[in-house]
Amino acid sequence: MSAQLPACQLLERYYGQAAQLWPVAPPEDAWLLNHSAAMVSDSVALRQQWQASDRLALTPFEPVNELPTDQVVLFWPKTHQLGMWWLAWLCHVLPANTPIDIVGEHQGGVKRVPKVLSGLGMVCDKLDNARRCSLFATRTVVMEAPDSAWETFDALDIRLVSHPGVFGHGKVDEGTQLLLQALETALPKKPLKVLDMGCGDGIISAWLAKRGHAVTAVDVSAFAAEACRRTLLANELEGTVLESDVYSALEGEQFDVIVSNPPFHQERDVSYGPSTRLINQASEHLNPKGQLILVANVFLPYPEKLQRAFGEFNSLADNRRFRVFRALK
Repeated sequence: MSAQLPACQLLERYYGQAAQLWPVAPPEDAWLLNHSAAMVSDSVALRQQWQASDRLALTPFEPVNELPTDQVVLFWPKTHQLGMWWLAWLCHVLPANTPIDIVGEHQGGVKRVPKVLSGLGMVCDKLDNARRCSLFATRTVVMEAPDSAWETFDALDIRLVSHPGVFGHGKVDEGTQLLLQALETALPKKPLKVLDMGCGDGIISAWLAKRGHAVTAVDVSAFAAEACRRTLLANELEGTVLESDVYSALEGEQFDVIVSNPPFHQERDVSYGPSTRLINQASEHLNPKGQLILVANVFLPYPEKLQRAFGEFNSLADNRRFRVFRALK
């Protein structure tokens, strides 16, 4: 794990080494892991870290059967709508008047929390601030389940269902559009077994399924996986959708094509870890003569990674901002 994050440094300063927390939407942090018996996260990668340390890890889409006895701490996400969703979720699943603390970095928008809490009729006390982070205290109020956060919109003749925090929420990004244009001519007309790595709201999966391909979609985020399932259902399309930390849920399964618009951000930090594993391990999950097709911002170092992993690759499309790469097994 990386060095202790500023928000967790603030928690250590406030709670001390005796801290026992119940983090919600936490970051990856060794101190936090060691000071929590349970957590809730949409990230299967983070849940697996907690589970590997014999700690309870829940998704927001499963029931909370055991109420927390430790201090609940919500890590305020950079996406404001997602922070609102987590607050509503906590108020729905926990008894009224349950103490909740909220922590986050100033550049991530945590300074908006007092106004958000006031608008929801929730109390707010500022507990501490340091390391350009703030810590607030509040208590739950009675709320309905936050289902209204799901957003449905149409794009490219597909009905998309999305959720705050999912990549491309509410729109189809330019890179994905360039990728789909390239796939239109790059893929043969016969049905293929295709893996959509990092499926997001399911735009690529639905596009492929409409053209008769057998699609498996994976994403590290439970929000994204659920959005993809809802998108496929809304378009009366079939596909397998799994939560997976890159290839972790695929157990050696192989495909004719792996397609991806891989992420390179974790909150505000640049991270090439997932995309590097996507490229380096692709051959293990490709059938003979299979192909990896991905789109990326032109400034990202993917040509070097593709060269090392495959030896050869080519460019299918380039609009000066994004480039579509193809590598053959």
